[in-house]
Amino acid sequence: MALVIPGAEDAVHGEVAANEDRDVKSAVTTPEEQLIAFRNIDMVSIPIILLLFGGITVFLSAVTVGDWDYWMDWRDRRWWPLVIPALYIIFPAVIGTFTWNKLRLPIGATASMLSFVIGMWLSRVFNFYSFAGFPLNFVAPSTLIMLGVILDAMLVWTKSYYITGFLGAFLFGLLPYAANWPVFALWHVPVDYNGTLVTVADLSGYQYIRTAIPEYVRIIEESTLRTFGEAVTPLTAFFAGFVCVINYYLWVLIGSYLSESRWSQRVW
Repeated sequence: MALVIPGAEDAVHGEVAANEDRDVKSAVTTPEEQLIAFRNIDMVSIPIILLLFGGITVFLSAVTVGDWDYWMDWRDRRWWPLVIPALYIIFPAVIGTFTWNKLRLPIGATASMLSFVIGMWLSRVFNFYSFAGFPLNFVAPSTLIMLGVILDAMLVWTKSYYITGFLGAFLFGLLPYAANWPVFALWHVPVDYNGTLVTVADLSGYQYIRTAIPEYVRIIEESTLRTFGEAVTPLTAFFAGFVCVINYYLWVLIGSYLSESRWSQRVW
């Protein structure tokens, strides 16, 4: 025989109705309010993501490239066109793989390069220019956004990582020097400095001494690549293109592995 408490059933029904009322009530009830909420979330999250990627890529640049992209006199015709694209293609490959596999959006390479440029400009303005006192044009970051656009455009056009790596990554390594030539050209003008022929970039390097940079290391124009004469820059650019192809395939493989969704089958 079950014990029945008077009023208990009404109390249970009242609690269920109250819970249903609480479930129905929401701050966003109409499609227009949902659209406004989504836009507000994007306005908050997109700058945070750009700054996050920018900070990560700036850190990557600091621990890998370093002086090769900090000072204008280190951006030579031999090593800068090789080091920069070979290392900077890492994040466009990884982030581009994630955004394409998960969201079908070909924006990963462009977004990573854009966030990198924003982060580098913030670092150069507040660190090198405002704090250390270097001229801003002497430490201005390189122009690399178009390289990310090329990768994303090739991916959305071909829908193939293989073709994107074969063509897009090759152009990523081939074009950095040509894309930055309007900026570099002014610094390669020859000048006579106390009877010695130097470039404007080298002369600026003499005037703004940096610590822990011996003279024989700083003059990066001296190398065995002079054997090829004036054809060093095109040769280095083509070699950088092949290096970027291999590097792109490697980091697309790593990005595909990291972007896989794994679910626990059993919890002990």
